[in-house]
Amino acid sequence: MSKPTKRSLWDQVMQSQRNRRRISNGFKLLLAIVVLGFSLFPILWTISAAFNPTSGLSGQKLIPDQPTLKHFRTILIERPFGLWMLNTIKVSVVATVLTVLMTMLAAFSFSRFRFKGRQPLLLLVLLVQVFPALLAMTALYALMRQIGEYIPWLGFNSHGGLILLYMGGAMGLNVWLMKGFFDSIPRDLDESAMIDGCSQWQIFWRIIFPLSRPIIAVIALLSFVGTYSNWVLARIMIQDQQLFTLMLGLQQLIQDDYGQNWGPYAAGAVLGALPIVIIYVVLQDFIVGGLTQGAVKG
Repeated sequence: MSKPTKRSLWDQVMQSQRNRRRISNGFKLLLAIVVLGFSLFPILWTISAAFNPTSGLSGQKLIPDQPTLKHFRTILIERPFGLWMLNTIKVSVVATVLTVLMTMLAAFSFSRFRFKGRQPLLLLVLLVQVFPALLAMTALYALMRQIGEYIPWLGFNSHGGLILLYMGGAMGLNVWLMKGFFDSIPRDLDESAMIDGCSQWQIFWRIIFPLSRPIIAVIALLSFVGTYSNWVLARIMIQDQQLFTLMLGLQQLIQDDYGQNWGPYAAGAVLGALPIVIIYVVLQDFIVGGLTQGAVKG
């Protein structure tokens, strides 16, 4: 028997490596398909239900035989879907704007100023986010009841009170994320502006703010999506049906007869998801830039 040459041994090693690489890539592809299937199936099933001729869960197919728009007509004409969307957008936009403004001011203070108690306050802001929000629901309910006795539009069963709660819950991680972005902006810009006679407010508004558009877009998007899709806080704090948000309205739709109102519920969910999808598409470049640059320093 002839001994294998160095060339044949090298070919065998390379072939073995290629085989292992193919197996590894095949496993990764299979894993990606499984993860995508788990992620996309609920979305596809909801979209299918919105166009399915039947209103119930029984008999629904992933690809309807005769797609119809009757569920969209039902949710738009027979239900106050427009009022739900208007309330949701009002609460989400106001809460997002106020959250971004407060987050920017707090992050700028922690990033640019050095004061006593700075580090403990930063840790406290982070630790507050560790505790589950559900633990505070009873306390928040009682607090909003008390506030409503003196300031009705900021208390229980009001959009103002709901916005107040959303603002308080969105400050922690957002402050850390925006502070990391502010830390990545060179301080030489601040010093140059101070030499030219700029105050701290002018530095913030004319230098820091224009450079922070990516992280502002990220914070605004996270805050908007969080308030837009929130159900727990709204369910506890809002009782008047005229003040219902989209999540409360859709929940009421299936509360009594889940099986028969599944089609209109799915149509409302599809329509309600459109604003979020549009915002993601418009702001995707800012989102990527803000998340990557904001992670440079902490």
